Amino acid sequence: MTGPVPELDERALACARHLRDCDRVLLASHIDADGLTSAAIAAQALERAAIPFETVFEKQLDETAIADIAATDYDTVLFTDFGSGQLDIIGEHEDDGAFTPVIADHHQPADRDTEYHLNPLLFGIDGASELSGAGASYVLARALAELRAETDDSDPIAAADGGTATARADNRDLAALAVVGAVGDMQASGGELHGANEGIVAEGVEAGVLETGTDLALYGKQTRPLPKLLEYATDVRIPGISNDQRGALSFLDGLDLELQSGGEWRCWAELTREEQQTVASALVKRAVERGVPAPKIDQLVGTSYVLSEEPVGTELRDASEFSTLLNATARYERADVGLGVCLGDREGALERARKLLRNHRRNLSEGIDLVTEEGVTHETHVQWFHAEDRIRETIVGIVAGMAMGNDGVSRSKPILAFAEKGGDGNGETETDAEEIKVSGRGTHGLVRKGLDLSRVMGEASRAVGGDGGGHDVAAGATVPKGAEAEFVERADEIVGDQLS
Repeated sequence: MTGPVPELDERALACARHLRDCDRVLLASHIDADGLTSAAIAAQALERAAIPFETVFEKQLDETAIADIAATDYDTVLFTDFGSGQLDIIGEHEDDGAFTPVIADHHQPADRDTEYHLNPLLFGIDGASELSGAGASYVLARALAELRAETDDSDPIAAADGGTATARADNRDLAALAVVGAVGDMQASGGELHGANEGIVAEGVEAGVLETGTDLALYGKQTRPLPKLLEYATDVRIPGISNDQRGALSFLDGLDLELQSGGEWRCWAELTREEQQTVASALVKRAVERGVPAPKIDQLVGTSYVLSEEPVGTELRDASEFSTLLNATARYERADVGLGVCLGDREGALERARKLLRNHRRNLSEGIDLVTEEGVTHETHVQWFHAEDRIRETIVGIVAGMAMGNDGVSRSKPILAFAEKGGDGNGETETDAEEIKVSGRGTHGLVRKGLDLSRVMGEASRAVGGDGGGHDVAAGATVPKGAEAEFVERADEIVGDQLS
């Protein structure tokens, strides 16, 4: 087998052989966009391999969740987009004979291993920037297809004509979901995917499920009317356009283009290539005139990842918008809806997802307003805020990342965001909130200088009786209520050491 990530081939085949020999499998996955796409890829691969399975989702794979999984009567559990960091706990249940774990993950492993452990970090590949959980699941899916081809007398891969049939037979059509997962996991640094992700992108393009190209690097090119596309584009702030409704309208009105149809503003995806080039050139010119630094202007352009089989003008067409749609489902306890969308439900699940997305955007906006109005507390090396129960714990990290760069919120320091566990974002909690969720967000620029939030969150949380981990640019932790100040003090010291 020569898969999209050759370094993982041998381990992927070992995992696939074990799954193939199972009577049935419990599929357990994380709830964010990467977790949902991981689950969808694994689910389709298992179904095509005729392996019966059941799917469960966990917001946090802690001791209780793992014990609940161990209490089921499944002999094999496939963990996707988590499991590596919890191998010490999982291993105890494995030793007791509760189940055999198969793990397709990309997070930092605990100090233990298991036989069927597929993680890029074990093979010298950066799991924070080069391969996501969905990418690991995709590598496993390709291995399952390889085994199926070996035992299928009809050899559907060889018999197919190179189109959709071939892509389904060898699971290359699932590359599109893997790219959505990687983009949702913030791996498109510098405007494009790197490392092992590039092999998956190439397979998706070959399979006809992905299109790539150089394009304006703004969120919402498929669905946002042009004025809103520019007004809300704040990653690269252009004075007189960004966060300026009138300025965005004036800018577009000044172009010699028909940018409205039937009285409604068109979306970027509806423009011709020539029209797009005219708008982009004018945008760059305005940025230069307003003194935006050249490195920032370069960030206005990046690589686009388009799901070519999805309709133009929908959230599902663009990898970034697709990932945001997915984040809006499971973070509100509806992972089943996100999974349904990934599996092709374009009616009921998609409409429910869009409703959740509208609610998600409203909550994010309110959360960002809260942080901007109340401000953050600056330590020497970090900045932080405590939302208590006014922002949902499942979105406080997203709010923190989006708030960076706003008035009073620096992009030169990582930000730590606290929220009460069980809070609904409306001032109510489902529990006594004895634990506090902490989300950490940095920038790729800080990572290049040495920031590793996975280590920061892990070490600082364990120092106060909690636990945490994640990636270098984004990580999370849970700490006892009342330990926040000590956690911040310890995190500040660690970040200082990393960036010194």
